[in-house]
Amino acid sequence: MADAKKINPVVKLLLDLGPIVVFFIAYTKLKDSVFTYQGTEYSGFIMVTALFVPLLALTTFILYRMTGKVSVMQILTLVIVVVFGGLAIWFNDERFFKMKPTMIYLLFAGMLGFGLMRGQSYLQLVMEDAMPLKHEGWMILTRRLCLFFAALAVTNEVIWRTMSTDVWVNFKVFGLTAAIFVFFMSQGKLMQKYAADEGKA
Repeated sequence: MADAKKINPVVKLLLDLGPIVVFFIAYTKLKDSVFTYQGTEYSGFIMVTALFVPLLALTTFILYRMTGKVSVMQILTLVIVVVFGGLAIWFNDERFFKMKPTMIYLLFAGMLGFGLMRGQSYLQLVMEDAMPLKHEGWMILTRRLCLFFAALAVTNEVIWRTMSTDVWVNFKVFGLTAAIFVFFMSQGKLMQKYAADEGKA
């Protein structure tokens, strides 16, 4: 398999975060708007969803063209976004899009949990080059991330079912991003303790 091509980190960051930033900006401008198409009224949220889905597909394709690869997680995320975003638009029901993070995090938690039951860290398969750790370290980190993803899924369900759309959008854009950042920052001691020795396989 050909090695992935390296791209400017700023460009990669823009491709990774661009769709969610555009989603947030568009939502703040269109949230109170109503659009009529062929006799059916659509809220600003649904219109923003209709913008976000193809934009995420486009940025994922651009990333693939520039690097030669995309991760399994990115592909699965795109599939779930297309499916649940499409359902939200088709049925004109924003609840489908709001439950999308739940499905994504449950899927990730399920995959990691399945690997753990087999005595494997599927996280290691996708992140070993970025974070060289001993096997024990990967297993501990995978268990923690599995539980973390499950907690995010539950939190998303609680928020979208009990709070306003404005609160959910802020949670999705800022809360989830910050939670993932804080989680990995909090694993510093584990990564130091189980860092793989240089020159050892």
